Amino acid sequence: QVQLVESGGGLVQAGGSLRLSCAASGTYFSINTMGWYRQAPGKQREFVARITSGGSTNYADSVKGRFTISRDNARITVSLQMNSLKPEDTAVYYCNLRFGERNRYDYWGQGTQVTVSS
Repeated sequence: QVQLVESGGGLVQAGGSLRLSCAASGTYFSINTMGWYRQAPGKQREFVARITSGGSTNYADSVKGRFTISRDNARITVSLQMNSLKPEDTAVYYCNLRFGERNRYDYWGQGTQVTVSS
């Protein structure tokens, strides 16, 4: 069983910054991918960024150059530094951990609200 606990959401003005963190606990493979997704009201959940245990990263085009994902493999945490925030970044942000063949093990955090005011 894996648990993911997010922290760091909140309310910020446009142009501001927030840092989200997610801590994993439980049993999982050392080779894995951690990432962030978000879901705005009335919209589907969408990919934001991911990072492998080897350090490879991918970002959604909408956040490239503004968001930075990082991880600490020793503490099994993943962070998302969000700069130059825009009102359209407002959403619930979810932490994700995947591992195993074809990512058969797929876990989600409970979500943390990020609200960017204009």
